[in-house]
Amino acid sequence: MKAVVKFGRHDGDVELREVPEPIIQPNQVLIEVVAVSVCGSDIHLWHENQSWPIKLPVILGHEFSGRIIEMGPQVSGFHVGDRVVCETAAEICGQCIYCLTGNYNFCPKRKGYGNLIDGAMTRYVAARPTILHHIPENISFEHAALTEPICVVNKALVEKSSIKPGDMVVIQGSGAIGLLALQLLKLSGVSTLIVLGMDIDLNRLELAKKLGAHYTINVQREDPMKLIRSLRDGLGVDWVVDCTGVSSALKQAMEMVRPSGGITKIGWGPEPLDFNLDPLVAKAVTLQGSFSHTYGTWERTLYLMASSQLDLDTIIGGVYPIDEWEEAFVKMESGQNIKSIIKIN
Repeated sequence: MKAVVKFGRHDGDVELREVPEPIIQPNQVLIEVVAVSVCGSDIHLWHENQSWPIKLPVILGHEFSGRIIEMGPQVSGFHVGDRVVCETAAEICGQCIYCLTGNYNFCPKRKGYGNLIDGAMTRYVAARPTILHHIPENISFEHAALTEPICVVNKALVEKSSIKPGDMVVIQGSGAIGLLALQLLKLSGVSTLIVLGMDIDLNRLELAKKLGAHYTINVQREDPMKLIRSLRDGLGVDWVVDCTGVSSALKQAMEMVRPSGGITKIGWGPEPLDFNLDPLVAKAVTLQGSFSHTYGTWERTLYLMASSQLDLDTIIGGVYPIDEWEEAFVKMESGQNIKSIIKIN
């Protein structure tokens, strides 16, 4: 079967290869992949600028939907033909304190699809049923492939952060996570939403306006503090959401946030900090990290998606066959697409 494979540790060491089909264990199902969403982390892996461990070679892709075509004898609760989405925690130990308390996203032996376990940019994926979720009938496979990034945002902003109705929030970054964050925060009753981007993000900033941002700012052309000082009492925003993974974004966030406010960091990045963190202390700011998601997050996210309150068509910029994986990556990296979808079957 064809697969998009990262095979080396240099920029561009990704190619389409023929790989063997997976063989399922008695406690697994075999998923025929229909749609895979390209993640920013896939692009990082393409360019060898990721900041997390991987195995080589590895099939990329961890945001996917498909249908069950085979079940091991120990599997229950699913049937052949079921439409499903799959969490990213391909393997966990099941015995550590995090697994036993439902926080298996922190399992020290966790292995994720597309990093330490072969991912979904191919025809078939083996998965354990405890990380599968039925896709509601009114959600397409293409939309369902966006479940994982929506879960990332839901976990970070709804479950982990203390953002309240009426708050003023800055979103740093206008990619997929930033624009999904924008939509969830609008639903939560945030009163003022400011989305930041750069020259490459002009199309994305326009889409942010369409999706309900009150203000959009190109930080390469304008200082966002000028706007922030003009709003309300001028003391800063209640919360900053970093969706960029750029270390300098934290420095900017510390300037924009008001005393006793908060910063949630979602984006990953390998750069070290080269600035002082004293503003966090001086302002008594909460710095909140968030990583991955768990079963309940996926269920609530699918209920939300089924309610049709999210605009996912605007997020999807193009759908590509697997042979055109590189165009799908380039269109996302260049800012032409918020999300690229690779259609497998």
